[in-house]
Amino acid sequence: MDGINSSNVVELRNITVQFENDVILDNLSLSIRDKEFVTLLGPSGCGKTTTLRLIAGFLEPNSGEILFDGVDVKNVPAHKRPVNTIFQRYALFPNYNVYDNIAFGLKVAKVPKDDIARRVDEMLELVNLKGFEKRPVQKLSGGQQQRVAIARAAINNPKVLLLDEPLAALDLKLRKDMQSELKAMQRRLGITFVFVTHDQEEALSMSDTIVVMDNGKIQQIGSPTDIYNEPKNAFVADFIGESNIIDGVMLKDRLVRFHNRTLECVDSGFAPNEPVDVVIRPEDVDIVHPDKGLVCGTVTSVTFKGVHYEIIIDVDGFKWMVQTTDESKVNDYVGLSIEPDAIHIMKRSEYSGTMGDYSYFSDEMEEISNPDFGSEETEDEKVD
Repeated sequence: MDGINSSNVVELRNITVQFENDVILDNLSLSIRDKEFVTLLGPSGCGKTTTLRLIAGFLEPNSGEILFDGVDVKNVPAHKRPVNTIFQRYALFPNYNVYDNIAFGLKVAKVPKDDIARRVDEMLELVNLKGFEKRPVQKLSGGQQQRVAIARAAINNPKVLLLDEPLAALDLKLRKDMQSELKAMQRRLGITFVFVTHDQEEALSMSDTIVVMDNGKIQQIGSPTDIYNEPKNAFVADFIGESNIIDGVMLKDRLVRFHNRTLECVDSGFAPNEPVDVVIRPEDVDIVHPDKGLVCGTVTSVTFKGVHYEIIIDVDGFKWMVQTTDESKVNDYVGLSIEPDAIHIMKRSEYSGTMGDYSYFSDEMEEISNPDFGSEETEDEKVD
């Protein structure tokens, strides 16, 4: 990747974290390169924050090694590791102004006043807060407070800055603005960022590398483009954006069968007649006349999303999602046109058959539109 040093600044080797019988991280290994923006992405409870705490030194693993620049830091306490952490709640000192918050760490380290003034001025410039030196932090917006937190964390020149869902408390527009700003600041600082989030859009828009996690394991590591276009299993395909994930059989190289139809694809390297998961993104499907469709089905719901329609189509009992600028109507019988390079083939996994079918869209609409749904008393309620 452009601008990224290939040397590893942090390495986690065969890390296991367990509380009683609950395994939080399961033999996890991860290398983080110098000056890289790495995002740990996954649902709540997947182990991403635990991984961050291990790097910070707030937690020790049951087994495995943590290395900084090739040196084991198992016995190095948190305050002596070359890292700083920014939490979701920025933990700024409410009685200090912007200058004193940023300068705090340098004052504790007894850095000369002139050096403090120079370095604080550099940080204010970097985070676009020049002129805010005397402003009480309580008078700042959420985005400005975050910039102060970043400046305070970065002023000590850590090798790694750890960010634990720092955008979660911001409103949508400010969160989007700060995504671009964080990435720009990381480039200007020239240090490694390890960012934790459950928000797929944040991960895709900011990261050099995304680490997708679930159940204490890494499911896939790759660039945003690789993760989105070539997911390794059904969990990654479903968690990163929307995906139609259909049971299929790879008849031979570049030929797959699903929905009782045989279609060309571009994948190879599977065994003849190997069961697979077929992944097709909603934006890669065109709705056409049934005579021109590779597969056909009936429209069960249509939702206008502003820039496109989200259309659910029942094909042989499997509910597809299609995102298109062309409107259809409920009960229309339509064809689906799919180009070979839009059909992605994945190995079967523990997640196969558990996601990628949008039946719940129609179920929800049925419940919403049925005024009697949930109103009937059960036998137990009648007795009570």
